[in-house]
Amino acid sequence: MDAWAKEYVGEVDGRIADPAIRDAVTEQRIGDDAYQLTIRRSFEEATSSQAPSFLSSMFKLYGTEQNMRRNDLLMSILGTQGLGWAGDGFTGAERGSTRGWLRSKANSIEGGTSEIQRNIIAKRVLGLPD
Repeated sequence: MDAWAKEYVGEVDGRIADPAIRDAVTEQRIGDDAYQLTIRRSFEEATSSQAPSFLSSMFKLYGTEQNMRRNDLLMSILGTQGLGWAGDGFTGAERGSTRGWLRSKANSIEGGTSEIQRNIIAKRVLGLPD
């Protein structure tokens, strides 16, 4: 993401030029790292003698939303170059980013909508009433 931002937004002294984009890229990186660490923790729990946790219930929801945020941020970075579907005015990577962004929207629908995932977490993990 840093490389995309530096190329499309610009850089000053080796940093992403736009402070808002720089902050958003940093937040995205932190979210991605937290997600990966949670996956590792879940795997370690599953292979140990500990009782299984409900972390897997949250993977679908958080992973889907993190992916949508990542793709939304990339579209913000690319600007109008993130709108390409075909044609010589867009690189293959730019067209791929457009497709990835659109695909990320479908992820919130397939395999159970994000709303359904929230309901599962509320009832089964948090024990909230209907």
